[in-house]
Amino acid sequence: MLQSLHVKNLALIEEAEVDFAGGLNILSGETGAGKSIIIGSINLALGGKVQKEMLRESRTDGETEPALVELVFRVTDERVRAQLAALSVYPENDEVILSRRIVNGRGASRVNAESVPASRIREIAAVLIDIHGQHEHQSLLSKKKHLEILDDYAADRLAEKKAELSECYRSYRKLMEEQREADVAEDERLRELSFLEYEVKEIEQASLRVGEDEELEADFRRFSNGRKITEAVGSAYASTGGDREGASDFLGRALRELSSVSSYDDRLGELELELAEIDNLLNDFNRELSDYVDGMEFDDETFYETQKRLDEINHLKSRYGGSIPEILEALDEKRERLARLKDYDAYLQDLKEKAQKAKKKLEKKCLEVSEIRKEYAVRLTEAVTQALQDLNFLDVRFQMEFARTPDFTANGFDDAEFLISTNPGEPLKPLGKVASGGELSRIMLAVKTVLADEDAVGTLIFDEIDSGISGRTAQMVSEKMNVLGRKHQIICITHLPQIAAMADAHYLIEKSVQNQTTISTIRRLGSAESVEELARMLGGVEITDTVRKSAKEMKKLAQQKKTGKEKAHV
Repeated sequence: MLQSLHVKNLALIEEAEVDFAGGLNILSGETGAGKSIIIGSINLALGGKVQKEMLRESRTDGETEPALVELVFRVTDERVRAQLAALSVYPENDEVILSRRIVNGRGASRVNAESVPASRIREIAAVLIDIHGQHEHQSLLSKKKHLEILDDYAADRLAEKKAELSECYRSYRKLMEEQREADVAEDERLRELSFLEYEVKEIEQASLRVGEDEELEADFRRFSNGRKITEAVGSAYASTGGDREGASDFLGRALRELSSVSSYDDRLGELELELAEIDNLLNDFNRELSDYVDGMEFDDETFYETQKRLDEINHLKSRYGGSIPEILEALDEKRERLARLKDYDAYLQDLKEKAQKAKKKLEKKCLEVSEIRKEYAVRLTEAVTQALQDLNFLDVRFQMEFARTPDFTANGFDDAEFLISTNPGEPLKPLGKVASGGELSRIMLAVKTVLADEDAVGTLIFDEIDSGISGRTAQMVSEKMNVLGRKHQIICITHLPQIAAMADAHYLIEKSVQNQTTISTIRRLGSAESVEELARMLGGVEITDTVRKSAKEMKKLAQQKKTGKEKAHV
């Protein structure tokens, strides 16, 4: 659940700290008091777009103030912890802290103090919280949304099947694309055939060997610097063991001097042995250096052949790949393509057969997914129907109609749509042709209620779910919110006293002027204050004793409903 919300320097809020309770949390206040800012700030913390108008200007220089939103979630449900672990998020002391700091219009998101991109924080947020915005019910007018709702409901059975379906679709599309590319004209095929034969011949005649280019480049460097090498090696040999007096002669002389006195001191004997080892090493070095000098060949013809071969390899690199292994890989691909073109009819037939097999496999997976969907569609529509009846749709019928898309998709071939009839004798029709805005809000609430029973999301936020309803319907919506609040934490912004009366925790958002600046504040109401706020919602401008009495009665009846003690009233 969402334990707390901390907001600083956003819109009308200078700084606010809200501790939320479990069950049904109600947010109310006058129009324009800043209720939408609360939802806006939560959306911002969850990776939403930074709106310039939400940032507060500094009183001194006119620049925007640094803003901060921080959400603290308590996570104890093992399903949620497992989902978070899959996203590499691990609660600390059962807490997950999501924060967003905005400086100069740019936001930086953190999860438990670790910087994360906005895209990742949205993934994490989807596990922790579900927000129903003011206009989300309009999404019910889209058939695509209907299928998404069904798939969410059947996620446990569908997830693996849909992954398999998606893989089958990718394989099928790849083969279809290959088949389309393969369907070329005869003259084009012959041109490509001739060109491939030339390329294959060019690479084969080169007789490339892996590592050959590196050896040639080393030889080229040696040949290019032959004079320098000759002079340097000759000088080194002369200094260490040549014909004239050098290091070897000096070492021999030193060794003889030590040998003449080493018997007088053991330490001198040790030094003599060390020097003898050095003398042996220098003699070995001189022999190797002499062999190198004898083996040096810097003739122009060898240099020319080396350069020519290196140019040939570099030419092939420029055409077929940056290295010899890449050139050889390209050769294999061209040989394969050449074989296809030479026996093109067989290749096309093989490709056609593979595409047919892939299509059959894809259709089978689509059927499997469709059958699961239809099975769960019955359960979903029955559950939603019951929820709608609880929301004062007395004679409602709610079903899902399945059709088939013209082509396969990565999501199958189902074209599904919710149908509804709200009056006896009326045929089932698409939601957009029957439901009003207020009815769509209730339908979405019913759907959310049903889905909430299936998933592990702990917190649900409803922003003015009461749009277009009143009276008995409002009372039934409040009762449904109460039922939903028994299993989930609900945060609801409302204008209706019937819903507010059902609150487990009631918060008031107020707007005031302080130091010539308009600010919004939020605070939790006590029992008496909650009744007073209900009276305001009931009575409007003038709150009479009668209105207050009605508010008390409404609160009392709501509490009785919550505790299951309501008695019949006439």
